[in-house]
Amino acid sequence: MSWQAALPMYNVSSRLGRAYEKLLAAWLAQAGVADDVAIARDVALPDFWTRPDMLVSQTCGYPYIATLHGKVALLATPCHELPGCTGSDYASAMIVRADRGIATLDQARGLVAAVNDRHSNSGMNLLRHAVAPLARDGRFFGDVKWSGSHAASVHMVREGAADIAAIDCVTFAYLRQEDPAAVAGLAVLQYSAAAPGLPLIAGGNVPEAWVTRLRGALLAPGPALLATMRPLRIAAFRHCDAAAYGRIGQLEALARQWGYAALA
Repeated sequence: MSWQAALPMYNVSSRLGRAYEKLLAAWLAQAGVADDVAIARDVALPDFWTRPDMLVSQTCGYPYIATLHGKVALLATPCHELPGCTGSDYASAMIVRADRGIATLDQARGLVAAVNDRHSNSGMNLLRHAVAPLARDGRFFGDVKWSGSHAASVHMVREGAADIAAIDCVTFAYLRQEDPAAVAGLAVLQYSAAAPGLPLIAGGNVPEAWVTRLRGALLAPGPALLATMRPLRIAAFRHCDAAAYGRIGQLEALARQWGYAALA
């Protein structure tokens, strides 16, 4: 079979896109599975994750627990050395305009939230969990605007089209590094609860022997792979199993218990 591979989640700039492609190539080479693998670009998500020829990719923990569990194999989760990250856990940066005078999350009551996607852990689920204890009769925000991407949510807050957004802390750090103007005038109000980061996965048709080799390469990276990890601020990879990702579902369940099933 001819395989497809892509790491699409953190390509906030063309430079970072190339850096992730270098990591992918080094990973496949170390695992000894680089033959007959094409690096795909501009993949359509979420469809790519369930393609029969998908070898490896990266997904968000929320779609993993909602639709991908049992259809893909969890390989390993990156440990980023960035603000908001601890080991293989990450969090959302709750961002506001620095000049809006919003000092606490409660002060965002009745304001406008920008959210990247209904199926995003960092943009939706962690924000829902954060404001659920503050909601009244199932409502907290004056309006919720669905932006389509974290970068678009950042832009909406910076330009005043929204007042607050929850941004994957890795994405926010990468944006600050790659395009400082994009985050100028923004402040991090607080970080959300922690959750397992975005896992690297193997497709459902990947042979178990390959899954073992692909996971092993991430957990014990050689010099070539390590050299591609450092520019991306990835210190290591850690295997997180399905039970670990169940923590994301627990955050959702807590919000529901507090009577806040959906962002509103």
